[in-house]
Amino acid sequence: MHSKYKFNYVLHGDRHQPLILLLHGFMGDCRDFARAIPHLKGFCCLTVDLPGHGQTKNGDNIDDQMPQVAQALIDLLVELQITRCIVVGYSMGGRIALYLAVYFPQYFYGAVLESASPGLASESERDRRRRQDEQLAQQLESGDLKDFIQRWYANPLFASFVQHPDAFQAIARRLDNDPKHLAKSLRNLGLGTQPSLWDSLSAIQIPLLLIVGELDRKFVKLNRAIADACTQAELKVVLNSGHNVHFEQPIKFSQLLTGFSSRLPSIANTD
Repeated sequence: MHSKYKFNYVLHGDRHQPLILLLHGFMGDCRDFARAIPHLKGFCCLTVDLPGHGQTKNGDNIDDQMPQVAQALIDLLVELQITRCIVVGYSMGGRIALYLAVYFPQYFYGAVLESASPGLASESERDRRRRQDEQLAQQLESGDLKDFIQRWYANPLFASFVQHPDAFQAIARRLDNDPKHLAKSLRNLGLGTQPSLWDSLSAIQIPLLLIVGELDRKFVKLNRAIADACTQAELKVVLNSGHNVHFEQPIKFSQLLTGFSSRLPSIANTD
């Protein structure tokens, strides 16, 4: 049992259909894939609130980092009697999905990484990022969440997302989070803390689909490097989209996911 986390989760669709585990990004929750799920016909979708987000609180242990969160997600799958599924992760959730693909491949038919990173390669980069994340965590603990959210989405990374007509509602949902829990999540699951997975890419045993938006040039370049390092990976660049592809282009995102699943022989051979 994953006693440390009482995951808040929602199952969408028929449990007899192939299952997709959907992992949101920082400040998101289990509602984040709502625009894409209606287009994922023929699947059962499991959405969760990751620790420190939505209604899932952080564990009691201050050192709960990616290995502990990944194990807790595996425990949740076991509890729900899900023997294998496809894992899909966006941004922070994509980094967790990659960790699951590396260390728990037997639980997954394949992994879809949307705007994700294998982490920072050098210790100096991680040190710098830890300091940046610590500053942000302190802002969350001492400031106003609404102001923090406005500053966060002023990042050029989210330029096309914030211009979307439905972005206001999506951003407003971030206010449902507890800033102290978000701060802990930044410290525990940030890029500075997560172990680098670059050296593990060449050994990945399950198919990977890498999805990035064409306007997100930083992650297009980053994911080309992932695809070069991992023979199991295929890269898809989505037109007219930035960092948040599943929100900005939900139909195209769902089509890519459906097409990827149809090419997984282990799914095609299940009843």
